[in-house]
Amino acid sequence: MKHVVMFSGGVGSWAAARRVADQHGAENMQLLFTDTKMEDADLYRFLHEAASDIGCELVKIADGRTPWEVFRDVRFLGNSRVDPCSRILKRDLARKWVGEHYNSDEVTLYIGIDWTEGHRMRAVVRNWEPFTVLAPMTEPPYLSKKDMLNLLSERGIEPPSLYRLGFPHNNCGGFCIKAGQAQLKLLLDVLPEVYCYHERQEQALREHLGKDVAILRDRTGGESTPVTLRRFREMVTEGYLFDQHEWGGCGCFV
Repeated sequence: MKHVVMFSGGVGSWAAARRVADQHGAENMQLLFTDTKMEDADLYRFLHEAASDIGCELVKIADGRTPWEVFRDVRFLGNSRVDPCSRILKRDLARKWVGEHYNSDEVTLYIGIDWTEGHRMRAVVRNWEPFTVLAPMTEPPYLSKKDMLNLLSERGIEPPSLYRLGFPHNNCGGFCIKAGQAQLKLLLDVLPEVYCYHERQEQALREHLGKDVAILRDRTGGESTPVTLRRFREMVTEGYLFDQHEWGGCGCFV
């Protein structure tokens, strides 16, 4: 039996892979990384150090497009409910690779969600049928993200730079179409050049589609209106009291 871990570049998938290796042995494992071509540079350093720590093969695959190129091709800006980028660049790509290399009775798949996200497993299991999917970090001993980062440091691996900057995940360079106001404000503060790149990409897509679409929404007064990244930047610069608790959620494999 082979064991394939969906390796996102986050500490959760490393911790899950660590448990799989301890239980089944690294010789029968593979770490599968799907590259969005929009990752933080330090993610790649972490991938190789983490794979070396676990002692198994790291497989890297990519569609070749970035999320913004996908949005342009499908003529739709992803949002917190509909994510063509995750589907095309992550889920569909991983499913195709697994199906080309294994029958469902030859492999067990693993994802890195933890015990706080166990409710997501129902959709994961359904979407991957007939393959078996497990989430080792939803089982005891229960660890927080801080616990996992401490374990990483104990094994001599420097945590990914996005975590050190305060981001809740290590995907898409600190950006995500599911990001909330708090995460985008952090991106603007600590990686302004990255924020401005996405601001330009959003504006270019709006012009390409000819539609008033945006990643963020203003729901003041019960109405929902688009708020562009440009407008959000202007608002917080002017002293707008953004929602400091709205981080959103990155769940590419869910």
